[in-house]
Amino acid sequence: MYGSRGVGARASAAVAGAVLLLAGCSSSDGDGGDGAGAAVTQQPRGTDPFWVNPEGTAAEQVAAYERDGKKDEAEQIRKIAQQPTGEWIGPEDPEQEARGFTEAAEKADRDAVLVLYNIPHRDCGQYSGGGAADGDAYRAWIDGVAEGIGDRRATVVLEPDAVLHLVDGCTPDEFHEERYDLLKGAVQRLGALENTKVYLDAGNAGWGRPDQIFEPLTRAGIEQADGFAVNVSNFYTTEDSIRYGKELSAKVGNKPFVIDTSRNGNGPYTEGDESERWCNPPGRALGETPTTKTDDRLVDAYLWIKRPGESDGECKGGPKAGQWWPEYALSLARASG
Repeated sequence: MYGSRGVGARASAAVAGAVLLLAGCSSSDGDGGDGAGAAVTQQPRGTDPFWVNPEGTAAEQVAAYERDGKKDEAEQIRKIAQQPTGEWIGPEDPEQEARGFTEAAEKADRDAVLVLYNIPHRDCGQYSGGGAADGDAYRAWIDGVAEGIGDRRATVVLEPDAVLHLVDGCTPDEFHEERYDLLKGAVQRLGALENTKVYLDAGNAGWGRPDQIFEPLTRAGIEQADGFAVNVSNFYTTEDSIRYGKELSAKVGNKPFVIDTSRNGNGPYTEGDESERWCNPPGRALGETPTTKTDDRLVDAYLWIKRPGESDGECKGGPKAGQWWPEYALSLARASG
């Protein structure tokens, strides 16, 4: 499956990071402070230790709907705004962004969830194409992220699709060795941080078989990682994702894994052209809310890695990958009940 993430670089990440650094928002008692996200609070730490960004795009949309008197729409989007979602670190100033998010999370006594998506030749030049200019630029970028995190608590999801696209033929052969080296180096650099957990992306339940990816994961450094991530930005059910994750775990030293449940409430879309079923499919719903209470020793957490309401790409009427799409966000929220 090509371009199966469609998430793009978080265009607003630099702005959000700067706001966090300047405002020091989100206090430990759950008060988001003044501004767009004033009514957005942290979830109970006992079941969900991850940080809710009170200045996130969904929180801003809640405030906008409330100002316009659209109470129903505001309450629907609040289903997204009140949950912790991954912060996708942008390419320009990774140190400042990582520091901003982790400092705000620390102030709220929560853990930041960061997503790193900047590998060279990313997404094979499709909707979310781009990434670092070369290997040296990527290593410097990872160093910046690591410096920004420091000794604060963070859960890092490393490079959606990067290993998968080495397996499915999307990434040209001449880039394979460098990519393995970059991923292994990133795992080692981030894993050396005192309070950072690193999960290497490992595809989803619909792309292929675990025995196709476990050796590439090994070459990419899964042994040094805390585990792997499945279903990032995709729609496969939690049940299918657990099955896939456990089959893969058995092949990589029984490593635990995290599952992206952000949009899998109704499972995958099965109509239309198979090559684009992943891209802004209609009729999808929010999935299980983020938590570490999964009742399964191999599943470390359900996470909202993909930010619900952000486009997968310019398909089915959507904006560019990673851009906020309020109509789609509303459809996800309403379908979730």
